Amino acid sequence: MRWLMLYARSRQVPASLAAVVVGAVVVGVLARDGNGGPGDPRPAVLVLAAGVMAASTGLSGQDLALDRTAAIRWAPRRAAHVLLLGAVVGAVLLAVQAMGEPMATTAFVVRDSAGLMGLAALGAALSGGQFGWTLPFAWLAFSFSAPPSTSTPMQVGTWMLLPPGTSAGTWTALVLAVAGTAAYAVAGPRR
Repeated sequence: MRWLMLYARSRQVPASLAAVVVGAVVVGVLARDGNGGPGDPRPAVLVLAAGVMAASTGLSGQDLALDRTAAIRWAPRRAAHVLLLGAVVGAVLLAVQAMGEPMATTAFVVRDSAGLMGLAALGAALSGGQFGWTLPFAWLAFSFSAPPSTSTPMQVGTWMLLPPGTSAGTWTALVLAVAGTAAYAVAGPRR
């Protein structure tokens, strides 16, 4: 159990978890005033994206050379790390909304947390763990500023705001989750 605690501390898990919880509570309190209206996905997406961005800082360790020369297989551990972070971010949102008014359905939370975490893992594989947050942030900014459209390319671009039954949103999140997790598991964070 000691190795798990050391691993969590080296990946800044306690600080990231605190940021995820605080961000979810703050957005949950602010969303209670009803400005977004019923069914508005933006508060839930904001909580998930902020949580993923906070958690993505732990996708690289203190010493990348040490990670790469370790005698253990890192690919399964990296994949588990990404999947666990996505599950924790989604669970925090579900726990916060259980105490207040609901912001999103469970299917919406699962889809968006998986897609956003895959996007963060892809960002870590491409530009390093310290910059893993940039891809979720950029896609969130685009989604919030893009006009609503029924065309498939625009639905792919705004997948995180679409209802959970939309095939373009589901497939985009699935592709991002699988591609990001696989890229990060195989290649690890970039130096």
